Amino acid sequence: MTVRLAHLSDIHFGGENKPAVAAATEMLNAGAFDLVVVTGDLTRYAEVSEFAAAAAWLAQIQAPKLVTPGNHDAPYLAWAERIFAPFRRYEHAIGPAPAQIHLGGGFAVRGLNTARGAQPRLNWSKGQISRRQVAAAVGWFEDSDRDCVRIVACHHPLTEMIGGPMTARVWGGPAAARGFTQAQVDLVLSGHIHAPFTWPYGFGDGKTYAVGAGTLSTRERGGAPPSFNVVDIEGAAIRIAALGWTGSHFEPYRTWSVDRRAR
Repeated sequence: MTVRLAHLSDIHFGGENKPAVAAATEMLNAGAFDLVVVTGDLTRYAEVSEFAAAAAWLAQIQAPKLVTPGNHDAPYLAWAERIFAPFRRYEHAIGPAPAQIHLGGGFAVRGLNTARGAQPRLNWSKGQISRRQVAAAVGWFEDSDRDCVRIVACHHPLTEMIGGPMTARVWGGPAAARGFTQAQVDLVLSGHIHAPFTWPYGFGDGKTYAVGAGTLSTRERGGAPPSFNVVDIEGAAIRIAALGWTGSHFEPYRTWSVDRRAR
């Protein structure tokens, strides 16, 4: 059993790194990927024109796609819409916001929306995940083939990246990470902090891994270049390569190899 995924995040159309996005698109269409996962923040301010650019870009990608929203995909300036219908523009241009699924080819992916239009705290960019979202995802995995690679995709890292350039502070995040570990999820893909990472959650057998993708925008952070991830899964081996943009091409920026749990 082999699975090849591309994992991108935080393209921020309206402020995208145009050469990097163009080169990444070529690689996506030449890479024989089983699925392209985009974990949110397709836009900068959720303007209609930005969503149109994001939709046009997604249409260029030939592989199957699973896309989740991020906090930047709720309108930044249209306050009433942000509060009462935060993901209406996203759903009109891109697809369903609450949850997304892919099942087949030996793997199962559940996308979740950890972004909120408004929250009872000052920084609305931070994440939330509810017990109901976690329960629905776990139930869906339980109904899938037990041997499938199990993957969750969401915008915000559920636990903090040590030494990361910014925080996610996801309400319900650690509990969700524990629940996904108990459900034997293999990978939890996320974005938001604009820096790639891979580490195991500190629960259970330690073989549920958080994987973060960088950005393909001009909003670089922490010295990390614009980048995206390639995830190759073969049997018990999971290999993640963050490909960084040099200004003219992509090359390996960081790589990880981890063991998949036996079922």
